[in-house]
Amino acid sequence: MTIKPLADRVLIEPKEAEKKTASGIIIPDNAKEKPQEGKVVAAGPGKKDEPMELKVGDVVLYGKYAGTEVNSPDGKVYMIMRQSDVLAVIG
Repeated sequence: MTIKPLADRVLIEPKEAEKKTASGIIIPDNAKEKPQEGKVVAAGPGKKDEPMELKVGDVVLYGKYAGTEVNSPDGKVYMIMRQSDVLAVIG
């Protein structure tokens, strides 16, 4: 099964949350922060008045509470959100 976003939505694979701090302290699962960075895996065609600016492979920053979590059959977790919820493209 594949997930194909519609209209101005994008499917993002979130970056894995940090497991250690810079000083080497291990962060427990319940204290990890939700990642705000990810890679665009699929993108919809856009809208008539708003063309799709994002493309597959873009690394993006998005809002902390943006989008909806989607679990795929293979066990991966993705985020689906509108193009307007994406704050910036990195790189």
